[in-house]
Parts: sequence; structure tokens; C-alpha cells
Amino acid sequence: MVNMRGFNFRSFTFMLFIVFLAWSSSFETCIARRGKHWRQSRANSASLGKTKGKGIGNSHHQHHNGVSKPKPKPPPHKAPSLPPSAPKEDGPIPSPPKKGSTSFNVLDFGAKGDGKSDDTKAFQAAWAAACKVAASAMIVPADHVFLVGPVSFAGPYCQPNIVFQLDGKIIAPNSNAWGRGLFQWLLFTKLVGITIQGTGTIDGSGSVWWQDYPFDSPIDGETQLIIPLNNTVQQHPPMPVRSELSGKMSGIKPTALRFYGSFNVTVTGITIQNSPQCHLKFDNCVGVVVHDMSTSSPGNSPNTDGIHLQNSKDVLIHSTDLACGDDCISIQTGCTNVYIHNVNCGPGHGISIGGLGKDNTKACVSNITVRDVVLQGTMTGVRIKTWQGGSGSVQGILFSNIQVSEVQLPIVIDQFYCDKSKCKNQTSAVALSGINYEKIRGTYTVKPVHFACSDALPCVDVSLTAIELKPLKEQYHLYDPFCWQTFGELTTPTMPPISCLQIGKPSSNRPQSDHGAC
Repeated sequence: MVNMRGFNFRSFTFMLFIVFLAWSSSFETCIARRGKHWRQSRANSASLGKTKGKGIGNSHHQHHNGVSKPKPKPPPHKAPSLPPSAPKEDGPIPSPPKKGSTSFNVLDFGAKGDGKSDDTKAFQAAWAAACKVAASAMIVPADHVFLVGPVSFAGPYCQPNIVFQLDGKIIAPNSNAWGRGLFQWLLFTKLVGITIQGTGTIDGSGSVWWQDYPFDSPIDGETQLIIPLNNTVQQHPPMPVRSELSGKMSGIKPTALRFYGSFNVTVTGITIQNSPQCHLKFDNCVGVVVHDMSTSSPGNSPNTDGIHLQNSKDVLIHSTDLACGDDCISIQTGCTNVYIHNVNCGPGHGISIGGLGKDNTKACVSNITVRDVVLQGTMTGVRIKTWQGGSGSVQGILFSNIQVSEVQLPIVIDQFYCDKSKCKNQTSAVALSGINYEKIRGTYTVKPVHFACSDALPCVDVSLTAIELKPLKEQYHLYDPFCWQTFGELTTPTMPPISCLQIGKPSSNRPQSDHGAC
């Protein structure tokens, strides 16, 4: 019994020792396998795989083989190289904004903004991206000068309410670089809710275009009246007013900024300068607002209208400074419901309706209000001009609270407008009625009032109220007020007296034919 118990105790102890050895060997094998698996799963992370996997792997080889076997090293991690076309000194490659962005900076689309590189394609690419996103913004950043050729920012498939944020400067190339015969430089067409805003500048580099114009020729229909004191003057200058315009322009000169066929257009804050021709044009637009912006060109730059309106309605222009070589604001056929106020004009040719009816065309303009305007050193003040042979009508016009300073011809109606050396006499005319002038005050240097209306279709319902114009005899011959076939009323005494206005209505005012009705 004793021996059997001893045997059993020794046997049991030996069996425990064997089990312990087996368990110990199995535990080390599991650790080794775990290290190998970890090393494989971390192969994509070079530093982590080398540190942890390699150390545990060596432990496994040492326990089982006694000798450490070399393991193939993973390829070294390399940073992606730049494309051959992008030199390292240019910095990081600009990338378009991420999906979901509503702001599109032209610099992110490859624009250089150094004033020398052609950034036209970058502007096109930025617009293409902004066009797809409603209420997006295309950014032209400050402290950069962008050289941009003729470009169209076009709809009609763009999303609405896009903002063109202009804080930098856009300059046009030399005319020889982009050819002639172009109607516009920067064109926005068929858009809804487009806004151009910012503190930036659009520079049309227009001097290269102006130099081809014959400066020795008059450049407007009223210049025949403006005779320097050292010239001989007739006692009664011929009527109608004629000019000696050569009319020979060297190709079509482009408008700097044009909007066509668009709804709810806003332009604010920016400056447009040195345009080859018109600075800012709206054609076939509805709902236009222009405010707190400016145009700037020399007074002798030909045909550089500040703002040109054509076939557009519901227009508001205010708080704007316009300096140019032609009409500060030109209102052409098809315009209605135009309200202009708090505008400074000069140099330039004043604020004009027309010319209308050229080449026997029909013109319709109505409901135009111009008030609280200052005109400094301009050729004309507020003016309506039409060609003989036209048809249609101009009606419902108010010029109110106009301050003129050294303006040559403050108040003008000219239905014999002609931009050639000679225009033939025609009986058909654009009908003028309901033209009201009130509170027009200041100084003039040639003639205070010039009304030259059609023989066949006189101007009717022309009213003058609180007109106070004083002459300044400086460098031109002075004339008294002039009226021809102009009918209406003087609601208050005027200075100087405008006795040439015919009170009432003409005795035989032949109506326009049916085709002339608007």
C-alpha cells in the first residue's frame, strides 16, 4: 500500500512536469505566430511594420531555429513626384475647390495674376465651375493683375444668382494681340441674378484704339455750335445743327463690359477705365441695378460712353461717377422705366436719349427719369437726339434738379442729328412729347437751351420750370436760347428768358402713321 502510494505520487508529479513542458512550448509557438501575422498585416505602414513585426519575428526564429534568417526589406516609401511640366520653383500645383464648394478663385484654376501671363483659360475654367452651382462666387482676388482676352461668361444653363467678385485688376491685351472687329471684351450673356461687385478695376487699355481716330474732326452733332472766340461766327447759325464727322472708325471697337439677354443684373463697387469704346453696356436686359461704381477715361477718348442702355427696362442707376469721352449715360431704343439719380458726370457729353431712328428705323423710349445729377465741364447736359427719317416715339421724360457747371449746352433737343458730313432731309420723324425740365441750374459756356424739332412732327408738351442758367464767357461765342417747332409751356419765369418756346400746341400737328406707334 505504501509502495503503491509512493508510485502514484511520483507518477503524478512526472505527468504534471510533462504537461507543463508541452504547454510552455505551445505558448511560445502562439506568440511567434502572432508576431508573424502582425508583421504581414502592417506591411503598408513602413515604420510600424519594421518596429513591431521585425522584433517579434526575430524572437520566433531564435526560439525555433537558434539562427535569425534575413527578411526581405519592404521598398522605401517615396513622396509622389511633380509632373514634368510643373517646375518645383512654381510651388504647389493649384487644385480646383472640393466638391460642394461655392467659391471659385481663378488662382485655383491656374491664373498667374502677374499682368503678363494670359489668364483667359483660367477665367473660363473658374466660370465653368461656378456656373454649375447656384449662388456661387467666382473670385478675382486683390493684389493681382490678370491679363484676359475676349471672353464670354455665358448661360443660359448656368445656375442663378452667381457673384463675380472682382477685387483685383483685369487688363485687356494689346489690340494687335486679339484682333479687331469685336463687339465686346468681357461678355455676360443669358444669365439670371448675375452680380459683379468688389473694389477691383477693369482696364480696357483703350489708348491703342483711340489713336486711330481722326481727332481733327468733330465727334458729335452739336459741335458745330461750339465756336472758339478767335473764329468768325455767323449772326444766325444755320439750323438744323450739322457736324462734319468723318465717321471713319478704324474697325469696330469693343465694349469693355457687356450684359446681354439677362435678368436681375447688378454692378456695384468696381471701376471700368480706358475702354476702347463703351465702358458698360446693357442690351436686352430686364431688372438692372448699377450703383457706387465709376468709369474713367479721358474727355477726348472717342465714343467711350460710360453706361449704354439698349432694349432694356426696369433700370436703376445711382450713386455713380462717370468720366468718359462721350455720353456719360446713353439711352437707346427699346428702353423704358429707367430711373437715374445721384450721378456725377464729367468729362463727357452729358446724359442723352438717342440718337434714335437712324437709317429709317423705329425707336421707342418711355418713362425716363433723371434727377439729382451733377454735370461738370461736359459738352451737353441733358439731351434728346434723333435722326430724320425715323419713326416711333419718346414720351414721359423728366429731367429734375440738374446742377450744371461750365457745361457748353445744358438743355438740348436735336431732331436733325447727323453724324456725317451731310444728311438728306426727310419728313418722317420720331415723335417727342411729354418732355419736362425742372430745377436745372448752373453755368453754361455756349448756349443755355437748344430746341431743334421736326418740321413735319414738332415737339409737344415740353415744359420748363425753375430754369436758372448763367453764362460764362471764357473761350466760346455765346448764344441766346434757340427753339424751332417746339411747343409747350413755361410754368415759371426762366433765366435767361426762353421766349422762343411756343406756348400751347401746334395748329396742324400731323399724327405719325400707324407704323410709327409704339
